[in-house]
Amino acid sequence: MLIYAGLIIFFTFFYTSVVFNPQETADNLKKYGGVFPGIRRGKKSAEFIDYTLTRITVIGAAYLTVVCLIPEFMFYEYNLSFALGGTSILIVVSVTMDTVAQIQSHLVAQQYEGLLKKSKLRGARK
Repeated sequence: MLIYAGLIIFFTFFYTSVVFNPQETADNLKKYGGVFPGIRRGKKSAEFIDYTLTRITVIGAAYLTVVCLIPEFMFYEYNLSFALGGTSILIVVSVTMDTVAQIQSHLVAQQYEGLLKKSKLRGARK
């Protein structure tokens, strides 16, 4: 389980370093006029982005490790078998959260449509 946890943490940092380039993001911010309050543009912005990204990645890696190791721990410690592993649980939770967000946005859009219809009717009566 220690090797499994180590691999999860390693690949979390590896993927983040491959996908996200702090220097490129700082250059884009500088190019388009973006700024972090109290931080100079250029190299200092890149250092700030890298520092912040590292802190977020540590928390994310710890979360992923815990979620993926809970089913393994339950199996080894209590001989409880799960149909879904840690990775499957992450996928199910993210799909469920996305579905709930889409339903909520649809409901809010319908409420706004109802408000617009009511306001047009009230304006037409006057």
